[in-house]
Amino acid sequence: MTDTPKSDDVSDPASSTADEQETSDASATPTAPDPLAEAHAEVSRMREQWLRAAADLENFRKRSAKEMEDARKSARESLLKALLPVFDNLERAIHSAQRSADVNAVNEGLSMVQRQFVEVLDGEGIVRVATVGEPFNPFVHEAIQQVESSDHAPGTVLAEVQPGYVQGDRLMRAASVVVAKAKSNGTASHTGETGQ
Repeated sequence: MTDTPKSDDVSDPASSTADEQETSDASATPTAPDPLAEAHAEVSRMREQWLRAAADLENFRKRSAKEMEDARKSARESLLKALLPVFDNLERAIHSAQRSADVNAVNEGLSMVQRQFVEVLDGEGIVRVATVGEPFNPFVHEAIQQVESSDHAPGTVLAEVQPGYVQGDRLMRAASVVVAKAKSNGTASHTGETGQ
C-alpha cells in the first residue's frame, strides 16, 4: 500500500513558482517612498531643530542678562571706589571743623573736597547742567518757580535751586531752576484777583 500524500503536504509546483515570481518582482522594483512617512520624519527633524534653537536662544538671553548685571556691578563698584576717598576727606574736614575755630580753614577744606568730588564725576563723564543765565531747556531743567523780571528775557534761568547732571546724552537728574517771565500788566493782575 502506498501512502497517498495529504493535500497539506503537497505543494503545487505552479503556485510555488508564482509565489517566488511575486517575491522576486517585489524585491526587484523599488517601492515608491511613502510621502506621509517622509513628512512625519521632516516634521520631527524640524521640531528637534526648533527645540534646539529655542534652548540656545534662552541660554543666550540668560548669559546676556548675567553679563549685563556683572557690567553694572563693575561700574557701580568702580564709581564707589572713586568716591570713597572723597568721603574720607569729607569726614576729615568735618572732624577738623569740630576742632578748629578758623572758619577760613574749614571753608578751604570743604572746597577741596568739593573739587575732588567734581573731578571724580568728570572722570565718570558726569557733568553739571548749565543753568543761571541760560535759556530754559525742558530736557535738562525743571522749572519750580517763575518770577516776573524786566531785566531778563522771559524763559531765562534766574537761579538754580538744585543742580542737575548729565552723563553723555543721558540725563541723570534735571536741574531745579527759577525761570524769568514777562511782567504782567497791572490791570490784568487786578482783574484776575477780583475775579471779573
